[in-house]
Amino acid sequence: MNEIFFLVEDALEGGYTARAIGESIFTEGNTLDELKTNIREAVQCHFDEPNIPKVIRLHFVKEEIITV
Repeated sequence: MNEIFFLVEDALEGGYTARAIGESIFTEGNTLDELKTNIREAVQCHFDEPNIPKVIRLHFVKEEIITV
C-alpha cells in the first residue's frame, strides 16, 4: 500500500475528526496542523515500518443544511 485515504470532517464540539478508509484509524485535532500531526502519528503506529504508506490523502467533507 503506497497511500491511505482519510475523510476529514468538522467535529460538532469544534476542531476536526479524521477516519481512514479501509483501516481502523481514527483521530482528531483542534486545528488542521494538529490534525495532520495526529494523522501521521496514527498511521505510523498502525503500520509496521516497511508497510507504512508513503502518501496520506485527506478528503474534506463539508456538510451544509439548507431549509426550504
